[in-house]
Amino acid sequence: MKKVRYFFLFLLMSCSTSKVITDYDDNTNFKQYKTYAFFDDIGAGLNEFDVNRSADAIFSEMESLGFKETETPDFYINLKAKTTEAKVTNTIAIGLGSGGRNGGLGVSGGIPIGGKKLDEEITLEFVDAKTNELFWEGILTSTIKEKRNPAKRILYFKEIVHKILQSYPLK
Repeated sequence: MKKVRYFFLFLLMSCSTSKVITDYDDNTNFKQYKTYAFFDDIGAGLNEFDVNRSADAIFSEMESLGFKETETPDFYINLKAKTTEAKVTNTIAIGLGSGGRNGGLGVSGGIPIGGKKLDEEITLEFVDAKTNELFWEGILTSTIKEKRNPAKRILYFKEIVHKILQSYPLK
């Protein structure tokens, strides 16, 4: 039973949650937007593989919401990413010490648990095609593992695009 408690504690420490923040123009009539296209330079901050993965995820999610991709869209979609090294909070400490009556010596250090992690901020923007003005924006922040295989990256982009677009269209 004692081992089970430690397992759950370790599980809680290794999980990270993502947070979505959305903003929009109050004066926008969202019902007028039915078609979209991607900006030519979509995916700033991502490598070419991740740009394609994210674009595929956006395409699938937009299709499920009833939007169509077209050459003459009502709005354009842009995606940007910003990645920074995450602050290491999970470590195992190792210490050696010796102390005597009049002196002491101590050495300690921390070993990170779970590999290198990154803080990532993904921004999804919708820009009106006629006015070229931003009318909706969704930002997701999360902590991710640096080393992920292609299958996990595909799943990751599907999940984050779905999370971001849960609040669009506005009800």
